[in-house]
Amino acid sequence: MLLYLHVPFCRAKCAYCAFYSKVPQGDDLALFERAALAEIEALGRRHGRPRLDTVYVGGGTPTLMPVWLWERLVAAIGRHFDLPRGIEFTTEANPDSVDVWLLQDLRGLGVNRLSLGVQSLSDADLELLGRPHTRAQALAAVEAARAAGFRNLSLDFIWGLPGQRLATWLRQLRFVAENLRPEHLSCYSLTREPGTPLAARLDAEELPLPDEGEQARMFVNGTSFLESAGFLHYEISNFARMGFVCRHNMGYWEGRDYLGVGPSAVSTVSGRRWENPRELSAWAKAALAGTTGGNAEQLSERERLRETIMLSLRTARGLSLKAYGRATGRSFVREHSRLLTGLRQHGLVRITRDYVRLTTGGMLVSNLILERLLGDADG
Repeated sequence: MLLYLHVPFCRAKCAYCAFYSKVPQGDDLALFERAALAEIEALGRRHGRPRLDTVYVGGGTPTLMPVWLWERLVAAIGRHFDLPRGIEFTTEANPDSVDVWLLQDLRGLGVNRLSLGVQSLSDADLELLGRPHTRAQALAAVEAARAAGFRNLSLDFIWGLPGQRLATWLRQLRFVAENLRPEHLSCYSLTREPGTPLAARLDAEELPLPDEGEQARMFVNGTSFLESAGFLHYEISNFARMGFVCRHNMGYWEGRDYLGVGPSAVSTVSGRRWENPRELSAWAKAALAGTTGGNAEQLSERERLRETIMLSLRTARGLSLKAYGRATGRSFVREHSRLLTGLRQHGLVRITRDYVRLTTGGMLVSNLILERLLGDADG
């Protein structure tokens, strides 16, 4: 079982972000505390104090929470779940929200993996994205993490930014690999999220994006560089040194059960899925009344199979043909023979006796490939 805790608080809303977050006001922190403690207790009881494989605290900016609130939340998780020592316990953080003393406190509470939202090491790019930190603060946060004892450090970056070119992206990756030396990297292409300030500027053509060819080179050449630097490209956007694959996210891609705490958090257990209310006040009301999860829906076998295909093909391992055959009684390769033949001829998939997996080129156009595969399945 995986546990995700969504902390919705940020100092300010970034220009590109569509996740639910808010600047804390008044008694927001106290309300969040009461509701989160109630939901943690309810989920633990409802599911028989399950053993956790990972804990992931995301947001928002979880490291805006005071240490006393961290202590209460971690203690509650330990009371209502089986929390083995040494499990992967991640928190997200923004570089401007941490110092060595806070990080030492979190290490003392059992947090052993830190995911820093760096996004860029260019001050101009950070300003464009509306990020609240600078390059200098990002470098200082990495130093603080190491000084606090973190030996599992992940850094997030965004590529395909307005005005960005292949050379600048590769130069940044080289600096990160050789100087910051994280155990894990998440490199996401810029997504135009409707309703965000950045999307409005892009729609108005105020900001020139790299063309498709340049973006393709950023992905392919960036992947090639990171692999040569010792990183395993284990999922479309994720790279890890040996032994540092993110177990929490792999759990999602492998279809493991997970529970979500907090506003907008999603849970899926034994094919039943529910999503918490998005707004803090609405979620807190439901959590305190014990009614979160009341909107659960049972996924159909077809829906679960489609998810398995989509999530498996995001990973370097790919889709297990044996598992697909056991689940359906059918051959995936025969079902999609014409499409897979064409994809293989274009170097977009590899097919072995046991797996179908996307190549680096296939990952670049994964959305189109999945659309075709799932369209085949529906047909």
